[in-house]
Amino acid sequence: MAVQHYPSVPELVLSARQLTAHRPELASLREVGTSRAGRPLHLLSIGHRPRAVLVVAGAHANEPAGGSTLLHLAERALRDPRLRGDTSWHFLLCADPDGASLHRTPAPRTLLDYHRHFFRPAGPEQPEWSPSVLPPDRLPPETRALTAVIDELRPYLQVSLHGTDLGGSWVQLTKDIPGLAEPFVKSAAELHIPVETAASDAAGWPVSGPGVHVLPRPGTDAAYPSLPEDARRTTWHRPHRYGGRTAIIEVPMWASDLVDDPQTHPTPTLAMRALAGRLRRDARLVEDILADALPRLSWNGADGPLLRAARWALALVPGLADDWRRLPPAGTSRAYIGSVDAFGRRLPLRAAAMLLRVLDEAGDRAAPRLELLVAQWSEAFAERFRARWVPLEHQVEHQSRTTVAAARYARVQADGDRGTG
Repeated sequence: MAVQHYPSVPELVLSARQLTAHRPELASLREVGTSRAGRPLHLLSIGHRPRAVLVVAGAHANEPAGGSTLLHLAERALRDPRLRGDTSWHFLLCADPDGASLHRTPAPRTLLDYHRHFFRPAGPEQPEWSPSVLPPDRLPPETRALTAVIDELRPYLQVSLHGTDLGGSWVQLTKDIPGLAEPFVKSAAELHIPVETAASDAAGWPVSGPGVHVLPRPGTDAAYPSLPEDARRTTWHRPHRYGGRTAIIEVPMWASDLVDDPQTHPTPTLAMRALAGRLRRDARLVEDILADALPRLSWNGADGPLLRAARWALALVPGLADDWRRLPPAGTSRAYIGSVDAFGRRLPLRAAAMLLRVLDEAGDRAAPRLELLVAQWSEAFAERFRARWVPLEHQVEHQSRTTVAAARYARVQADGDRGTG
């Protein structure tokens, strides 16, 4: 399998149409909704069996591997009747086509390339996460379309394809899938992708196996109480209404062999406080540039999705920094402290990258200063974690293998639950 670049949404749709034209008796493509800007949301279906697996790509615009993985899985489902069995496979090509139109990552060479055209929407505008921060009557149309698809298909497994810029691979589960950890770890090892054993995204979650985390039960205290989103109120939980579950599969664009170090950090509390201090300082640098430039920006620039997202990211910093200083670390391994280090670098860097795009478009005099920060922070991030590029075909193969394994083991679990229900 040769994957040359991350496909755009129009390229995904074209490839899906070609698949349906090749096997019209098995494959179909239909619109299941529209975005806020009127872009269609497409669902590709393979097979007609009542048992369903739903695969979602493009929930975060800055995590582009999922589209290629989705196409690879669809092609495999068409070729391999054993994979279909008594299961139909359904693929939401891109959950956020508006966001995808603002983030361009055809084939970045460096982290700076990646951040030059960076976009990740504010939390209320993310289709999977919006239910955790918005009331039902204010959910965006992308979220309503996704939940309608889940309600129609009633999948025993939903797989959400995500990614990280730099780090390792890990899986988050809304319910455990016993047996998944072994093929997941084996695939990562074969493809030279490190397993992120203590991802800060899953801080404090129960562990089912190396890099496989299970969402805590309701009532469990959050590791970072200040963060507004609650994973238990996202679209990930929608399949639970029908006895299903969701697997979120993360794969890195650049790998770091530092993220799976199980050794205990010698001073985790001091390290967390130091990272909190750096997070505040970095965010303040971006906020100062924003405050200087804001009076000069036009109304469109001051209220567009890029600036909304940058301000959302910056608004998370004070509470998060307080969490890191006040609370005991959710983990004490070098891997966990390293994951927090990476998270603390990402937040102000992403805000700076999106603000830079706004200032560049406006021709604002503050742009060169911000451009220097984005370049310096991108380089420091890569150097600190000894970043090495993960070939696109390896990113896709690993997500595909893990998806197939999750479907197989989740089916066993679903059959067992039905037998004991």
